[in-house]
Amino acid sequence: MTTQPLLLVSHVCKAFGGVQALKDVSITLKRGEIYGLIGPNGAGKTTLFNCLTGLYVPDSGQFVFDDKPLVCNAPDKTVRQGIARTFQNIRLFANMTALENVMVGRHARLRSNVLSDILRTPFNRREEQATKDQALQLMRYVGIAHRAHDLAKHLSYGDQRRLEVARALATHPKLLCLDEPAAGMNANETAGLRQLIETIRADGISVLLIEHDVQLVMGLCDRVAVLDYGELICEDIPAVVQQHPRVIEAYLGSGAHA
Repeated sequence: MTTQPLLLVSHVCKAFGGVQALKDVSITLKRGEIYGLIGPNGAGKTTLFNCLTGLYVPDSGQFVFDDKPLVCNAPDKTVRQGIARTFQNIRLFANMTALENVMVGRHARLRSNVLSDILRTPFNRREEQATKDQALQLMRYVGIAHRAHDLAKHLSYGDQRRLEVARALATHPKLLCLDEPAAGMNANETAGLRQLIETIRADGISVLLIEHDVQLVMGLCDRVAVLDYGELICEDIPAVVQQHPRVIEAYLGSGAHA
């Protein structure tokens, strides 16, 4: 892991009516890092994800990604710049096969246009086959290749989570943002997820993780940031975060979950 920043979040604010969801939040994510984002419910974690990935436009502040300003006003632009995400609530195309769901993730990187799609040009056919091959390879990567031709709605909960990761990886991201990927998983599924995230990082993709499972976060992440009522109260290595007085008061000591 290098110390060169991949993502700089500077003084980001976001309000919804009279509710200040994010208050002057600044964090730095290094290249090759697994970075955890935790805090009580309503702390602003998913709001920060949504601002970063173009679902929300921040009221103020700036994101710099891969040394370039990130324009946070459209998810497709964010994907093309190299940021992919999963969602807290699974968002798959339920009546498409698992393989087709992953192929959808490749759309942002395809070069074919509407005309070539209609004419079924040789280039179009080659690109479609390459997309299918890459999607199947990603399904092997996350461990669900045997479910490739099953409808997404027929996969188990844990496999649906893995399918979302495969679809996100299909966009060829530099940063993978995972919003509560272990939610609803049993202990074995969570252990498998941890191994997958470590493999993703080893293959050169940085990871930004929101997660309820404190044990998973503290054992997996290189550094952790804690939000409380939209405010950043701590950013450090897990051992320091766990001992921080405000973290204990707001989160860890209360028995609440992120």
